[in-house]
Amino acid sequence: MNERLLHTPEGVRDIYHAECETKSILERRLHHRLRLYGFMDIETPAFEFFDIFSKERGTVPSREMYKFFDREGNTLVLRPDMTPPIARCMAKYYRTEELPVRFCYVGDTFVNNSSYQGKLKEVTQLGAELINDPTVEADAEMIALTVECLLDAGLTKFQVEIGQADFFRGLMDEAGIGEQEAEELRVLIENKNMFGVEELISGRQLPDGLKDVILRLPELFGTLDKLLFVKDEITNRRALAAIERLEQLYALMMEYGLEQYITFDLGMLSKFDYYTGIIFRAYTFGTGDAVATGGRYDSLVGQFGKDAPAIGMAVIINQLMLALERQGLLPKPKPENTLIVYRAPYRSAAIALARRLRARGGKAELLLETAEGTDYAAYAGRMKLSGVLYLKEEGCAEVFDAADGSSHTAALAQLP
Repeated sequence: MNERLLHTPEGVRDIYHAECETKSILERRLHHRLRLYGFMDIETPAFEFFDIFSKERGTVPSREMYKFFDREGNTLVLRPDMTPPIARCMAKYYRTEELPVRFCYVGDTFVNNSSYQGKLKEVTQLGAELINDPTVEADAEMIALTVECLLDAGLTKFQVEIGQADFFRGLMDEAGIGEQEAEELRVLIENKNMFGVEELISGRQLPDGLKDVILRLPELFGTLDKLLFVKDEITNRRALAAIERLEQLYALMMEYGLEQYITFDLGMLSKFDYYTGIIFRAYTFGTGDAVATGGRYDSLVGQFGKDAPAIGMAVIINQLMLALERQGLLPKPKPENTLIVYRAPYRSAAIALARRLRARGGKAELLLETAEGTDYAAYAGRMKLSGVLYLKEEGCAEVFDAADGSSHTAALAQLP
């Protein structure tokens, strides 16, 4: 066989055995938290029409999508983002609903970004979307949900950094900066390139206060009280409303009792242009990438035919696991499977024992012994089993406990 076939393409990897079980444990914990907040499950296809993610939607650039064609010649893509498909579903199935709708999901996204050397191109996201609720209370709920998910995962030291997409857009309006230059400025600010920002706006005649705020955008982060001075330096109503919304949000986070996990970053911007209000990212030790992201997108659902404000959050499970592992906080699956090894004459007894264990909620594996002398204790260690029941004599079993390495003989009738 060609050895090349044993490897995966760049950007994807196999997840198996203990790691896969750990991933499932985390997903179950976090999904339980989403359900506690009243979110209901939704599943969307792994691939959609290209137009669902077109440039007009403000999502991933076309060059970063995995594209292919169906038999009718339609261009399809593996979903690079979970939000547009859910916005499509909202417009399709809840077109006349005016009260809030809550969706939650677990799914993989696929981004073909060549700049992500050594990073995954297929990642698992677990998230929630709250649609038809324009209030700052909905913003606070999603931030609180994000914080509680990370706490449920086992993290103790992390920060949710909050920005405001409308603040940047308001500054651009006041400064008379067009869309193309605003995009260049966005990249410079995201990279904290203060010299680049200064060079781009140096030739513009701007009020001193406004110019100072734009120049300082890459460093406008920290506690909210340290950032409120910008209200005295700008006049754009959109930008001022964005700051006032952040003040209201912080007051609500204090009501939740979660303000210690919150910081603000007025220079935070997103590659997703559909964000219209707050945007946020959660960071912790052990990984330079965000372990959770989210934001408000009040115009996206409208592109599918239903005007509906919305806000969402997503935990990037792969990054979360990396951070937990490096912090020594990764949950360890508890061995649960019992291996029942039996010699041919005791097959009926082994099957009966396995059925009895399973009926009580136990997990049992059956294995016919084909060669004497096999080290089943070592096998149990490799496969992370809880123990071995070896049926080699009438009416009894040799019991091996993998937890402490002990062994003894017991009558089958005495086994649980």
